[in-house]
Amino acid sequence: MRKSALILILPMLLMAGACTSRIGADQYSTDSIGEVSRVLKGTVVSVRPISVASDSGAGTLIGGAAGGVAGSMIGGSDAAHILGAIGGAVVGGIAGNAAQEGLSSQQGYEYVVQLDNGNMVTVSQGNDVLLSPGQKCMVLYGSRARVVPYYGN
Repeated sequence: MRKSALILILPMLLMAGACTSRIGADQYSTDSIGEVSRVLKGTVVSVRPISVASDSGAGTLIGGAAGGVAGSMIGGSDAAHILGAIGGAVVGGIAGNAAQEGLSSQQGYEYVVQLDNGNMVTVSQGNDVLLSPGQKCMVLYGSRARVVPYYGN
């Protein structure tokens, strides 16, 4: 019984990592299809690499629950089961949090853009589109902002 409880921990943590949002400029959710976005032209002023991590807490919750179940199967007395469950929940929560951070961490870029109207904006997004300082771009914004290359005049 203890092995089957421990075998449940890894798939649960992998499911928590699978819930990670996709953050690239070329990635759209089905909800955004047909949605109107505004566009502003500009020039990239600076680019810096960033690391994006999920802060949902799902890994901690799933790891804690799985660890509590696994830990409750330790020992023979009621007190041992309770202490095992508490210890298992704490250790499982710590392991689940670390696993979620490792599985959900993504790389991206923060762009500072000088808009043609004189304003400056920053947009953070995934690393699927890389622009360089001085490059003409468009800032697409609506429910989510993106920076993409501009190839017009």
